[in-house]
Amino acid sequence: MNSPTPVFDAHLHIIDPKHPLVENNGYLPGPFTVEDYLMRISGLGIAGGAVVAGSFQGFDQCYLVDALSILGPDFVGVTQLPTDTCDERILELDRDGIKALRFNVARGGSAVLDDMEYMARRVHNLVGWHSELYIDARSIDEDLGERIAGLPAVSIDHFGMHRDGLPALLRLVERGVKVKATGFGRVELDPAATMRAIVDVDPSALMIGTDLPSTRAPRAFENSDFDIIRDALSPEELTAACWDNAAEFYLGRTRD
Repeated sequence: MNSPTPVFDAHLHIIDPKHPLVENNGYLPGPFTVEDYLMRISGLGIAGGAVVAGSFQGFDQCYLVDALSILGPDFVGVTQLPTDTCDERILELDRDGIKALRFNVARGGSAVLDDMEYMARRVHNLVGWHSELYIDARSIDEDLGERIAGLPAVSIDHFGMHRDGLPALLRLVERGVKVKATGFGRVELDPAATMRAIVDVDPSALMIGTDLPSTRAPRAFENSDFDIIRDALSPEELTAACWDNAAEFYLGRTRD
């Protein structure tokens, strides 16, 4: 994607074999280190991003802290935490560059929802973190939609996964929820049409990313996925989706 605007990769995973993995539904990913990531994104204009905890990483924080120390201050972490994590630990992680909390609803079941509202409000009040939901938007009924919209700040991974969930997703966008345009090879929808629908509701809602290394996806990220984004958006919408929306959400600032 040839754009004068830098790209904030709103969703990537780092899988460092130096740190423990937790088998999830029989799955363990192969390595994808910071060095692998930097080599893979060469030429894409990525200048910042969000390193996201996967279900296979449990509550380990060391790999995130290590990755962020190498990637630099324009990269942040999105972690998973048990509900009994003390305030001091959350403050420490914030200083280490972690800026959001992830809830893997798609793989975590009802227990995740039971904890979601409590933890989302707690980390936002303490350190200003937002929450991220990996969820199939088809599961968002009226009650769950109200719970999500009532969170202090929230984003939805991978377009909400399925075209049939788009009406529920757009209702959340109307209420200030952000959406990641990521995982083109794992979603069951038309990315271009879905991006167009989101920005028509709120141009500040869309945040793009690679989803590298695309764990468990039927198709891994391809550079041409960024061409789909470029072709779907106006120049102003592209600038917002590439950097400004995500940098404001994660870093509290847009371009310098």
